[in-house]
Amino acid sequence: MVNDPQGLVVTDALHSLGYPEVLGTRVGKYIRLELAADLESTAAKRVDEMCRRLLCNGVIEDYSFEIAAGMS
Repeated sequence: MVNDPQGLVVTDALHSLGYPEVLGTRVGKYIRLELAADLESTAAKRVDEMCRRLLCNGVIEDYSFEIAAGMS
């Protein structure tokens, strides 16, 4: 796997904002997050918060996401 320095920075930033369930982040055309969550609804709520707080510039960007259980 290729090193993703931007992904590491985003993961660290999400951890510092109080999202310890983020296990890893890949940044490119899309942002892919790996989370530890018991419920899909919990994961969706947390990802929405992450997008609004850090991952998306709401002035110039929109976002959408999908939850895929058990993906690697």
